[in-house]
Amino acid sequence: MAKEGFERHRQPWTQDEIQKLHLLAKKGMALKAIAKAMTRSEESVKDRAKADGLSIAKLR
Repeated sequence: MAKEGFERHRQPWTQDEIQKLHLLAKKGMALKAIAKAMTRSEESVKDRAKADGLSIAKLR
């Protein structure tokens, strides 16, 4: 049914996670790597980054 696997579903972002996201994004880490590092879906990371006005490197 759900293909999410290890992800926590629709968990609110903590302040720590938001700081970590900002840090990783500023380092130029790819979306997939950030999602894996934070055990969140790429979708979730992308949405949060967009909400915070962050740009995330897209590796092809």
